[in-house]
Amino acid sequence: MKCLTGFALVGVLSCQWLLAQALPEAPVAPLVAPPAEAAVATNALPSADQLADEADSLIKAGKLSEAREKWLGALAANPDDALRGKVESKLAAVNLELIRKPWPMAEKVDYVVQAGDSVKSIASKNGTTVELIVQANELKRPDVIYPGKRLRVFGGKMAIVVSKARNDLLLTANGRFFKRYRVGTGKYDRTPLGTFVVNDRIKEPVWWRDDGKTVPFGDKENILGTRWMAMKATGATPAVTGYGIHGTWDNDSIGKSESAGCIRMKNEDVEELFELVPIGTSVTIRE
Repeated sequence: MKCLTGFALVGVLSCQWLLAQALPEAPVAPLVAPPAEAAVATNALPSADQLADEADSLIKAGKLSEAREKWLGALAANPDDALRGKVESKLAAVNLELIRKPWPMAEKVDYVVQAGDSVKSIASKNGTTVELIVQANELKRPDVIYPGKRLRVFGGKMAIVVSKARNDLLLTANGRFFKRYRVGTGKYDRTPLGTFVVNDRIKEPVWWRDDGKTVPFGDKENILGTRWMAMKATGATPAVTGYGIHGTWDNDSIGKSESAGCIRMKNEDVEELFELVPIGTSVTIRE
């Protein structure tokens, strides 16, 4: 085999270089993004229906706090109107079971009774009601509690929002849905708009008519029903007086605008709300 001379070698290399410049570059395959459907499926959130089904399973297993979180998730997932009604109903039932029994609950604190405590003073310190402490701790003799006894006390913040247009009352705990009630509001649009606070709570109230006559509790002329929660205007709301949330003997008036301006509820509903709502609870009335 003959060796190439230096000149011949240079010629060969030059030809190879020229040939390389003349040939087109091999095409580069473009990067292919994953289909949009795949990305959505990977990051998809559970639907309201899925969360509702999971909540039902947890309730059957006795895991009420976990079920409550699933129902709250289902509510936040913006279900359609039909499912929303089911979700709110189920969630309200779980909330009431948790708050009225010694179950653990996110808004509850464990309180150890101190010397000199009473159920009333404990309720005041924790921003809740005597009725709720008695019921939630199954106290047979609430007037006799001993230092060292541990109580589970609801320490969440209740708030009320009333819609005049829908004639309903929304109760929340720490800003989260608790229960919705049907109510009656004022005839001739007499229920005032604005912000208020519950400043009195009375069981079996008497009613004073406009002419000054006192109508005792139990008299069918007494329009206040079984409970009365007075409201005081706050903030920029005009300082109107005489308004409150109360029961009624006339259930046909619920869902209508027929009261003298107060928020009217069925007696069984106002009794339940009375258990849950302490003095100081905020009330917002909207159109």
